[in-house]
Amino acid sequence: MSSPLRITHAHGDRITVTEERGGIDLISYVYRPEAAWEAPKPYIHPMRTLADNVVTDYRPNDHRWHKGLQMTASHLSGQNLWGGNTYVHGQDYVPLPERVGSMAHIGFDEVSAEAGRAVVAERLSWRHNDGTHWADELRRVELHDVEHAGSGSGATDAGRGGSWTLTWSSAITNRRTEPLRFGSPTTHGREAAGYTGLFWRGPRAFRGGRILGPDGEGPGLMGTQAPWLAYSGEHDGADGHATLIFRHAPENDHTGAGGTHPAHWFVRDEPFAAVAPSFAFHEELELAPGDTLSRRYRVTVADGAWDRERIAEYLAAHPW
Repeated sequence: MSSPLRITHAHGDRITVTEERGGIDLISYVYRPEAAWEAPKPYIHPMRTLADNVVTDYRPNDHRWHKGLQMTASHLSGQNLWGGNTYVHGQDYVPLPERVGSMAHIGFDEVSAEAGRAVVAERLSWRHNDGTHWADELRRVELHDVEHAGSGSGATDAGRGGSWTLTWSSAITNRRTEPLRFGSPTTHGREAAGYTGLFWRGPRAFRGGRILGPDGEGPGLMGTQAPWLAYSGEHDGADGHATLIFRHAPENDHTGAGGTHPAHWFVRDEPFAAVAPSFAFHEELELAPGDTLSRRYRVTVADGAWDRERIAEYLAAHPW
């Protein structure tokens, strides 16, 4: 059984989910508005392991709009809901503040913690830079499967720690009278820059970390397909490592609104640690007026440097 969870809601600012056995704040879900240039949107930071080590970064000096774990849209029908400069083929990244939009918090439908599971269900409005409403999003963030060392297949070898999992579901409905076109710098001419969708920025200490997939290893997995991808890094300020396992649900690859667009992994270990299961890496995804794009992801946060065998055992014991 999962360890009990507690929710603290600082209204207008953030929701914090705490694991009660160790008193560790596993996540803060921040929804207050932030700088317009950074494409304001809710995000998760800090995110911590059960051993109380932070595994996200916030506003790093190389990309101020990188904020923990967040849903993004780098190229959306000419708008930038990612933040910062916009990639323009032949000009590289260009400051175009009139293109930087936002994902605005509207309200919560559920904020609860019970029986080892915490739920944050939210309504958001995706907006053009001029404030025009382009899309509705129904978002659900769930924390579950909190397993301490020695308590399950996800346990660490010894001592403090363990693992826990976050499931992120988003259903985005086009409210325009014309299609929404989701793209990426790669669909606009830049190689190996297919980021868009759910995006994780790791802490600076995780540079040069280990990238693992079911059948491969290393940054060469950029742009490839696989049901999961894992990233292990070593902490600053504390002994040891952490491993994050990213999964996209099998139904994400099926034909539906927007057609068949299987996830391709955006992943870097240099010059920073980052992972995104991009839904528009190589080709644009078109969402017709009134249609809904639904995607579901899982991120498992584990203490220790897990190898492929251990990851496979964990995933087999924790299926979708």
